[in-house]
Amino acid sequence: MWDAMIKLEQLTKYYNKKSRGIIDVSLEVHPGEIFGFIGPNGAGKSTTVRTLLNLIYPTSGSAQVDGLDIVKDTIAIRKQVGYIPSEVNFYGDMTVKKFIKYASSFNGEVDEGYMDHLVEMLSLDVDRKIEDLSFGNKKKVAIVTALVTKPKILILDEPTSGLDPLIQNKFFQILDAEKKKGTTIFFSSHNLSEVERICDRVGIIREGKLVRVETIEDILKSKSKRVKIKTKDTLKITEQMIQVEHQNGNISFIFNGSIDELLKQLSAINIEDLSITEPTLEEIFMHFYEKEDIS
Repeated sequence: MWDAMIKLEQLTKYYNKKSRGIIDVSLEVHPGEIFGFIGPNGAGKSTTVRTLLNLIYPTSGSAQVDGLDIVKDTIAIRKQVGYIPSEVNFYGDMTVKKFIKYASSFNGEVDEGYMDHLVEMLSLDVDRKIEDLSFGNKKKVAIVTALVTKPKILILDEPTSGLDPLIQNKFFQILDAEKKKGTTIFFSSHNLSEVERICDRVGIIREGKLVRVETIEDILKSKSKRVKIKTKDTLKITEQMIQVEHQNGNISFIFNGSIDELLKQLSAINIEDLSITEPTLEEIFMHFYEKEDIS
């Protein structure tokens, strides 16, 4: 039995000898999970997605989707995958409804009842021509097109770009429902609040290399703490303190270490007020990008 719905093994893509895309990316996405793939623009997120879908050929390494090889079994894979690209370019002279049916017909049978449900949730006018739509509405078309054949796997590359907050919320409701059905979702994004909200695990990519894969819960329960103190004394800044900010007599920072170590350092000064909380995913994420060397 195949125990990973998506599996990458040292997947590498160079665009030429000097221009890296991704380097030795290895990870597994479990059946039925929402896996977040995060990193800033240029980190290698879209390259990973496009290589995974065989839209561009890997330089080396391999990957499988539901046990199928991404190069040898491209057609079979696309019949099982719903894909939302970061940029959307469609045939402009077709109506939304005709385009959805046409584009989806290559990958399976369209569930018209489900299509109507999605169209209603996303407030999409299916009688308008594609060329008359805003970028946000074109993104809605991409969402519906990816879902109407009820694929086993969704691969989403910055899927919420262009969507207003209300529609984003509806989109997350749709993904929650898909997860309950057992759909496997690979969610590439640079929006950390989105990833924290819906994903089970997260992979962090930096300069083309995967630097960490963890559950959202484990990352947020790491030893890191967000500390805010009010003091008139001078606090000695140590290597365990990052993202240090001074404002209106307050000092705030992320502390990477044990509570005992933190309290020992704070005991050396007079404190007027103190707050110790869990850092956000964004604060933890930024730590990975501030470090000079990640092993």
